[in-house]
Amino acid sequence: MKQGIHPKFNQVIFFDASVGYKFLSSSTKSSGETMEWEDGNTYPVIRVDSSSASHPFYTGKQRDTETGGRVDKFKQRLAQKK
Repeated sequence: MKQGIHPKFNQVIFFDASVGYKFLSSSTKSSGETMEWEDGNTYPVIRVDSSSASHPFYTGKQRDTETGGRVDKFKQRLAQKK
């Protein structure tokens, strides 16, 4: 592999401020903001809009927007023609 062309790989804290959830992971992204982790070390912080703790799909609070979807509408049109 060529030297000097690959991004630096660091430990960072991903922080979802909407629910206060944070986790430590590896990433090539970095930030000027830092935060102390549970192990006593300080890591860069990446703020995210949603995470598994706040996204409706993972929390089970997802809404069904389609009630009586396309199949039901097709069956109704088919029944009207008969």
